[in-house]
Amino acid sequence: MGKIGLIIWREYITRVRKPSFLIMTFLGPLLIAGAVTLMVYFSLKESSEQLVLVVDKPQLLTDKLKDGKDIHFFYTQQEQSDSAFKAGPYTLMVDVNEEVLTTNTVQFFYKELPGIITQRYVQAEIEKVLEKEKLRVNEVDPEVYASIKTSLKLQLFDIDKLGEESKDQELAIVGFFLGYIMFFFVFLYAVQVMRGVMEEKTNRIVEVLISSVKPFQLMMGKIVGIALVGFTQFLLWIVLTGVLATIGSTVMVAGKYSGEDLAGQQMTVQMQEELGVDADEMPKIDESAVLGILDQINIPLVLALFGFYFLGGYLLYSSLFAAVGSAVDSEAETQQFMMPVTIPIIIAIFIAQTAMQNPSSPVVFWGSIIPFTSPVVMMVRVAMGTAFEQPWELALSMGLLILGFLGTTWLAARIYRTGILMYGKKVSWKELGKWLFYKG
Repeated sequence: MGKIGLIIWREYITRVRKPSFLIMTFLGPLLIAGAVTLMVYFSLKESSEQLVLVVDKPQLLTDKLKDGKDIHFFYTQQEQSDSAFKAGPYTLMVDVNEEVLTTNTVQFFYKELPGIITQRYVQAEIEKVLEKEKLRVNEVDPEVYASIKTSLKLQLFDIDKLGEESKDQELAIVGFFLGYIMFFFVFLYAVQVMRGVMEEKTNRIVEVLISSVKPFQLMMGKIVGIALVGFTQFLLWIVLTGVLATIGSTVMVAGKYSGEDLAGQQMTVQMQEELGVDADEMPKIDESAVLGILDQINIPLVLALFGFYFLGGYLLYSSLFAAVGSAVDSEAETQQFMMPVTIPIIIAIFIAQTAMQNPSSPVVFWGSIIPFTSPVVMMVRVAMGTAFEQPWELALSMGLLILGFLGTTWLAARIYRTGILMYGKKVSWKELGKWLFYKG
């Protein structure tokens, strides 16, 4: 094993043995899985039985609303004061005015804010009754109305791809998610490189290391070693989060629903009955649409490009952060150098948002070509498929990212070899410029 290999192994094994690594490796997935589990639990549970008083002044709703399992309707035509409602047994009060058929508005009062399921159930029941009343007033046959009522589905087609429906918006969301994940981990582990360099410099460990290896070998070993730590933690997060979220969600509802129910993609009839939710009001998952979106993504190719841009972006930024860490003696001194380094990747997030709406924009094109922003922006174009329409653009982006990494590594190495052994001096941008051309 060469000197760089030994440094990589030292960085990797030292960091994965740290208590902080072990804590964050398990705490991160635990927090994420816990949040997912609680969302599932509270979305399937109401805090208590709901007694809904309907103040039906126009007498349109009386005895027409269907009770749910934990939702019960009561009716009156008399105006209710705030004090009377507070003193009464009812948890909710719906005030229906005389102009409801014109205004389409009712007032909803509560003592404690009910859950979303309760709100949607009460709203849906009232809407169905009012809709029937409007049909009666306007002498419209309900069956005729049902046959002509239209829920429009908009299909998008690229004129150059006739017969191939476009799902650019859905694909853009996938791409933005990948880009944001890349931004988070590239920035997180690049900062770790900077802090690792600063730690060795301030502890004077680097003086011993430099006697055995060249500064460039030390810098590259640290960058690659921390990259492997990042990949290890990233993979463990994915696996542990998935396992913990599945177990937690299953345990939360295991007492109420069978495994067969939980395996379904939509809420089962049993769940709907226990929650008091009308099946007609539940949103349906279009499985064919989901599969259609996934079919449009070349998953192996997208993952391969994600790995390439993740590695390229990390190496580019970590070399710059390593240079910053070698030039300063304390965390406070890093601020003047970190801002110019971090601005490009922050700008990349804003360009990626633009790419979701207008992938053909010139700013998106240049954002996907320039090495400092391409790791984030290009992932949106890759997921949407626009990156493959002009293969030369993708090739140019990948080539420039490689050149960008080599260039920043060269610059960082020039700064690193001088700065790593310099102590007690506040460095300026002018001083860094001198280090680039220093011969020694």
